[in-house]
Amino acid sequence: MNNREIAELTGLCIANTYRRFPVAFVRGKGTRLWDADGKEYLDFVSGLAVCNLGHCHPKVVEAIRNQAATLIHTSNLYHIGPQAELAKLLCGNSFADKVFFCNSGAEANEAAIKLVRKYFSLRGEGRFKIISMEKSFHGRTMATMSATGQKKFQAGFEPLLEKFVYVPFNDIGAVGNAVNSDTAAVIVEPIQGEGGVNVPSDNYLKELKSLCRESGILLIFDEVQVGMGRTGTLFAYENYGVSPDVMTLAKGLGGGIAIGAMLATDEVAGAFTPGSHASTFGGNHLATAAGVAAVEATLNEGVLDNCKKAGAELIERLSGLKKDFPFIKEIRGKGLIVGMELTIPVYDIVNKCLERRLLVNCAGETVLRFIPALIVTGKEVDEMVGILRGVLKGV
Repeated sequence: MNNREIAELTGLCIANTYRRFPVAFVRGKGTRLWDADGKEYLDFVSGLAVCNLGHCHPKVVEAIRNQAATLIHTSNLYHIGPQAELAKLLCGNSFADKVFFCNSGAEANEAAIKLVRKYFSLRGEGRFKIISMEKSFHGRTMATMSATGQKKFQAGFEPLLEKFVYVPFNDIGAVGNAVNSDTAAVIVEPIQGEGGVNVPSDNYLKELKSLCRESGILLIFDEVQVGMGRTGTLFAYENYGVSPDVMTLAKGLGGGIAIGAMLATDEVAGAFTPGSHASTFGGNHLATAAGVAAVEATLNEGVLDNCKKAGAELIERLSGLKKDFPFIKEIRGKGLIVGMELTIPVYDIVNKCLERRLLVNCAGETVLRFIPALIVTGKEVDEMVGILRGVLKGV
């Protein structure tokens, strides 16, 4: 089938929950994609920060092939070798002592919310309120949508789950004012992705951790988008010299395969006991085998160093565009999650880039988001900026 035929079939049979672009990709390698009509594209979306190692990284592909030919699924009624290996890798390279595996970022955040409530219930404290940030995004289940500080994701699904309170991002005073005897936790993205690539001040997360400690509440970092190397360190919190009590991961964790994870300290994770939470497909053989390959490649193939280098080049080149186009308001980001805020809507710009076979993304109405694979080269950054410059000239 070609692009048009796939689009027609999608419209006929698939629920209309996405405003899809008129293209269907059928093959990928590194930072390149090819559509059903044979056209090649430069990808600066990487599956929404999923394909951190690029499309079809050889070691991830090999791990998937070998595992699929051996054993795909048994359920968590039994021990799973690759799951244990992946948990060891994550704990050995983070603050965490225990991992719960699931299938997505929303599920990981759902698990974190349940864990926090169970933790304080077992302590007899009755705390269950969670403070979240305005412009945050934590998922589309009822609980994670309720934790999300953006009304556009909540409209039509009210009433929301109770006891989520929203305060401005990067405002430690607002968090302090919101804490009371019912507060159980603060949930925050170290860098907000869907909210517009909003980067905190250097001391914000440290101050947040101190406030949580003083108040006897827990700190949850949602690293679904910014974890797994996206900021130039394996986890974004490493950039700020602070660690959480609970952290959630997904997206880049599986090298393209669907997987989610919630990490926690022993003290907090102990609130989950047999039967208190579960996931049929969570941590299955196939997903965790892919995860092991993806994490090892991220740690051992110079990916993190390249992310820092290419990210600095990307910000520098985009800052060069800012000098030439007065409607570019700000360039911000860390590593290879970079936002360009404009004073005008960006959706038409995304479409024009697609016409020139460049994939970029928008985070809100006025922010272009650049989240390429962490293996992107300086030459590819130059290529992207050249295409973007041509598009912006026509605005």
